[in-house]
Amino acid sequence: MNYKISPRAASLAPSLTLAIDSKAKAMKAAGEDVVGFGAGEPDFDTPQHIKDACAKALADGFTKYTPSSGIPELRQAIADKFARDNGLTYKPSQIIVSCGGKHSCYNVILATCAEGDEVIIPAPYWLSYPEMAKLAGATPVILSTSDKTEFKVTPEQLRAAITSRTRLFILNSPSNPTGSVYTPEEIKALGDICVEKGVLIMSDEIYEQLTYDGATHKSVASFSQAHYDHTIIVHGLAKAWSMTGWRLGFLAAPEPIAKAIDAIQSHSTSNPTSFAQKGGVAALNGPQDHLKSWLAEYAKRRTYAWQKLNSIPGISCVNSKGAFYLFPNISKLGLKSADFCARLLEQEKVAAVPGIAFGADDYLRISYATSLANIEKGLDRLERFCKTLAK
Repeated sequence: MNYKISPRAASLAPSLTLAIDSKAKAMKAAGEDVVGFGAGEPDFDTPQHIKDACAKALADGFTKYTPSSGIPELRQAIADKFARDNGLTYKPSQIIVSCGGKHSCYNVILATCAEGDEVIIPAPYWLSYPEMAKLAGATPVILSTSDKTEFKVTPEQLRAAITSRTRLFILNSPSNPTGSVYTPEEIKALGDICVEKGVLIMSDEIYEQLTYDGATHKSVASFSQAHYDHTIIVHGLAKAWSMTGWRLGFLAAPEPIAKAIDAIQSHSTSNPTSFAQKGGVAALNGPQDHLKSWLAEYAKRRTYAWQKLNSIPGISCVNSKGAFYLFPNISKLGLKSADFCARLLEQEKVAAVPGIAFGADDYLRISYATSLANIEKGLDRLERFCKTLAK
């Protein structure tokens, strides 16, 4: 049988982060001592009160279909979160709960972009953004940055990239994969251009709560009514509440866009898992005291990893201001990122993600969402590997 695969599906690149993580887990299952720096998820457990709320929902029989865009209680809790944390007013009808932050991103692009539209994406980028644009029939327009500018796109770059076909600009701060955080002034400058040019902004704020060294997150939607009207915020519970497997994302959008996304979701996944949503309510409305200790631990790991990476000959690394990633430059070591990571995993049993996955082939992504002991062991092995390349 000659199966025909659609051109859009055939054009997609598989997720290298998931591929690396899967290979590392398979090696571990086979008894190998693998240190994994690949996965983008906290190593902390979901706080107990969230798990208890979900367990109660199950015990109470809350296991049926819900409204496709989430239960009213959760949509209200999300609206309250935006008011409390960001000074933004959204009605529950402007909130869509989805099956994870990735799902929210895809829904936004699918609802706003058509064949022939352009989506501006700064690189390094989260690896799914360009593939999602392709699935919507749009063309990804990549704006390259480097560690010299802390991986931040400039207003001049953005303005020069906008054409009559530009529909969407994707802004991710704090950033995956670099950990960069745009200042409020930088955010506003980019938002001003989008407002001037009539370009929508998809602002991916899922790492909002994870910032260090006095860095602050400010949503682009908060600067003015015009900024608000041009912005769709995507967010989720995966990172700051360690709920990756719960698959609960959410977004806030102008009413017409939210309505379109609701229609898309009703014909694709329908509702997020019913009992998980009760856990989401507990996450947003319950105590937030877990974050202080998590951030302190992340900061300690980040400092150690950053100093260690910069001590390795051939590697340079700017410090991250957010999320839980570092993005070291390996360009002086003579290997491109995919080859570097393949050999590192084979020779030293260390799993890192090649920068090519994020549109930056001279770099690696190192996640410090793992224990300090693992970081120490893994980076010692990385140092040993780099020394073999220098010979």
